[in-house]
Amino acid sequence: MTTPTPRTVPLAAGVLTGTLALYIALVAFGNITDFGTNQAFVQHVLAMDTTFRDEDLMWRAVTGKGLQNAAYVAIIAWETVAAGVLIAGTWFWARADHGRARRLSSYGLLMLMLLFGAGFIAIGGEWFAMWQSKDWNGLAAATRIFLISGVVLLVNHLPSAQVRDGLDDRDGAQGPGRQGVRD
Repeated sequence: MTTPTPRTVPLAAGVLTGTLALYIALVAFGNITDFGTNQAFVQHVLAMDTTFRDEDLMWRAVTGKGLQNAAYVAIIAWETVAAGVLIAGTWFWARADHGRARRLSSYGLLMLMLLFGAGFIAIGGEWFAMWQSKDWNGLAAATRIFLISGVVLLVNHLPSAQVRDGLDDRDGAQGPGRQGVRD
């Protein structure tokens, strides 16, 4: 079995972080420039109007257009900030500033996991019973992005040569006998 080169983990982390940065930036851009398409999605999910309409659940429905639009704008804002954080993380991976890259990438990836896991899977899928809708069910897409973000988060935290060789790449502090060494 071959051992990865010292730069393999940071390169993989940077490429994967950059891929998700591009994805969520395009999602945010699409939601801003084609506001109405996903606005309808959010409105239907919150209104629960395409679910089984079980009386025991319908009290959860949010039918006010103002609240629905506020939720949609909050989602877009969250996506936009996550994209910016991931772009910054990608930038620091490219500059070999692994401590900052790992921190920013982790923040951005956790933002995606919160949006797609807590927001779409838990709240949309379960609280608003999105799983019951044939027309407005985004669980498969949300699950896909949640899992991909988790995998990229794990890659971001794989030990690299810096960590193995005693350089704490979280804050740039150097371990014993490794003054000035960077991978």
